[in-house]
Amino acid sequence: MEDHEPSVRGGKGEIKMSNKIIPVIMSGGSGTRLWPLSTPSAPKQFHALATLNTMIQETALRLVGDDYLAPVAICGRGHKDLVVSQLAAIGKAPQGVILEPFGRNTAAVAAMAALAGQELGGQEGDPGALVLLVPADHVITRPDAFHAAVVAASETAKSRIVTFGITPAHPETGFGYIERGAPLSDGIFEIKKFWEKPNLETATQYVQGGRHDWNAGIFLFSPQVMLEELSLYAPDVLAACVDAYKKAHRDGVIISLDEDAFGQVPSISVDYAVMENTSRSAVIPCDIGWADVGGFAELWRLGEKDDSANHVKGEAILIESQNCLIRNDGGPVVAVIGMSDVMVISTPAGILIAPLSRAQDVKKAAEAAKERRP
Repeated sequence: MEDHEPSVRGGKGEIKMSNKIIPVIMSGGSGTRLWPLSTPSAPKQFHALATLNTMIQETALRLVGDDYLAPVAICGRGHKDLVVSQLAAIGKAPQGVILEPFGRNTAAVAAMAALAGQELGGQEGDPGALVLLVPADHVITRPDAFHAAVVAASETAKSRIVTFGITPAHPETGFGYIERGAPLSDGIFEIKKFWEKPNLETATQYVQGGRHDWNAGIFLFSPQVMLEELSLYAPDVLAACVDAYKKAHRDGVIISLDEDAFGQVPSISVDYAVMENTSRSAVIPCDIGWADVGGFAELWRLGEKDDSANHVKGEAILIESQNCLIRNDGGPVVAVIGMSDVMVISTPAGILIAPLSRAQDVKKAAEAAKERRP
């Protein structure tokens, strides 16, 4: 077996974990590089982009089975109705929806996930329940392989914060990397170092060296371990989060964090606050068909294409055009003639036309559109 594969394989139900898993779905992304499909009122996780269901629905649907409890979602106040309705529509009603009055980065999200996991695990009769913290806007085309990695990491996650490293398919300059350290068990390693987004030459060296994996920002941990490490390395984050959680207004499954208390939370990522400092971390490299749909170039890559390599959704006419991305969300028909390698996105929120090679610049248009709104 290659050392980058999880040691437990197979479909869901073949192997059972001794502890239940509480999926906590992070739904705080803004998706500005996917404007005008993704807007502040309905970011990309609430759209069906590269999948049949919306991205948050696909996230919840891959975390099903006897090993998983009902999900928890963490989102902004303005997205409460979208989260509740979209998860209910697929029969995955959340057992908790934590509403942030404003964003405070992922260290705060990890703290809230641990606090909720500790509370809800006890209510479910499994005080040893683990938290699986997952972004709402990722694509995973091999959910059984992901489940196998979760199973393989579950024992280690009782004493360490496990992150899932994605076996790189190619040199990628848009992701951070995790360098593996000494092996802890079959297929699970200490983390030697986190690396920021590299240039192409460095990314190529990472891939050829075979010790670096993409940092997907997916974590499996015991709530107690996460709280202990936050208390050591980010005590100000933890104290303010505990205060905001205790003072939260509760209405059924809705937990509205106290705005004044939450305003005291420093804005810092969980990688900077905890993972780069703790000695209780681990990485499990895995090949799960992962993709971060961060822009339209990735959406074109993942999408089904016609004989001319065009990915088209909605009413469109293409004449002598190749390698194009056309998305028409309910507007008049879009016609493209004699074009190659362009994207045309038409929605009620706006129309975007640009070369696919400029996909990373779409956020500039999103920012300009935001400034033009009254």
